[in-house]
Amino acid sequence: MLEFISLTFISSLLIYIFIIFFFFKSHPATKNPCPESHPVIGNVLSLLRNLHRFHDWITDMIRHTPSLSIQVNSFLNISNGVCTANPDNIQHMLTSPNFSNYIKGSRFSDILDELLGDGIFNADGQIWTLQRKIASHEFSTNSLRLFVSEVVDSEISDNLLPFLSRAEEENRVLDLQSALNKFGFRSICRVGFGVDPESFTRNLDFMDAFDYAVENCFRRITSPAPLFWKLKRFLNLGSEKRFRESVNTINDFALGVIASKEESDNRNHQDLLARFMVWSSTMEFEDEKQRRKFLRDIVISFVLAGKDSTSTALTWFFWLVAGNPRVANSIHRELSSLRGQSSRRFGYEELKGLDYLHAALSESMRLFPPVPLNSRLAVEDAVWPDGTQVRKGWFADYSAYAVGRMEKVWGADVLEFKPERWLDGEGRCKPVDPFRYPVFHCGPRMCLGKEMAYM
Repeated sequence: MLEFISLTFISSLLIYIFIIFFFFKSHPATKNPCPESHPVIGNVLSLLRNLHRFHDWITDMIRHTPSLSIQVNSFLNISNGVCTANPDNIQHMLTSPNFSNYIKGSRFSDILDELLGDGIFNADGQIWTLQRKIASHEFSTNSLRLFVSEVVDSEISDNLLPFLSRAEEENRVLDLQSALNKFGFRSICRVGFGVDPESFTRNLDFMDAFDYAVENCFRRITSPAPLFWKLKRFLNLGSEKRFRESVNTINDFALGVIASKEESDNRNHQDLLARFMVWSSTMEFEDEKQRRKFLRDIVISFVLAGKDSTSTALTWFFWLVAGNPRVANSIHRELSSLRGQSSRRFGYEELKGLDYLHAALSESMRLFPPVPLNSRLAVEDAVWPDGTQVRKGWFADYSAYAVGRMEKVWGADVLEFKPERWLDGEGRCKPVDPFRYPVFHCGPRMCLGKEMAYM
């Protein structure tokens, strides 16, 4: 019995020494602010308490830090990192010469690989450069802008407005986010792939599967112990089993879209997939499977860019406008003055003249950005402009959600919904520092669809 107790004591002591050694040796101490962190367990307990308000939790910690940057520690320092809402740091990360030091990396790709593959949102290096080059060329064409305008106009007139009108006539309460989600999905299917999603019998299965897959990826990112979800993935259990099934449904939909395009002549089509398929015919692939994988990843990237971001931005916009009658009245006056007494629709060029509406949309996304957090991986050690130390292999995040709530960045009225902050003395939209407003990202990864998103 005594021998057993002695062995237990010695074993416990060795484990404790190992933990202390690991804690101090593998990650030398920094001077970075590290709120709500504890030895060995890091920020795990605080994370678990605040998972239901994750972005507000990050914002609260950053707000009370003079530099607007914090260090985040994981259990046993297995995956440490930093997060910032400081515009100077964001500029440092996202522009040359430091851009190449902050990549998507293995941490990001491991979490999102099954869903996004080598799509533009998950890729680095030559794969990303190639897709960016193609997309940049296509998004700059007037023909695509006009095509997007026609599709959105048609979807609003033929589907969204009739749906809302029926709900009004029936005095029925509806889920606006669900309605806008379907609107975003239908729009991106037509703009991105040139197909009517109703022609695919499994489109609702796809939407459910896609929503679940995105949610599961977020759970992976915020997991305090990544080993658990990786083990569930390996054993194909629970949420990871459902995630795998969802990805299979997503793949079936994407390959079905590609097959439908291959059966038609893409040369006269205006949609984005047709344009990428023309480009793919000039590219070198190992085999047909690799080419279809390339196109599959393109399809999923477009859905991610167009469906959730659009519906999220519009839902918060209407929520804010509904609570601010003054803003609603100002938007209505601007629309009425431009349209007059006619019931005609707005053209693409006319939309550019809606300065107050543009300002209201920008202000809405400042408070509720569709992509609230962006993550990178540091290739080498670095020091940010505010003195924050970044270690090689650490994640380096910036929170657009937090930036939009920092008094140091936006002033004392930061939490007010105030479109006027975006207008000059003549009521025209004025340019804003993109690093104070990283909603569409910045630098080489700036969102190519920004102009179309506003439209």
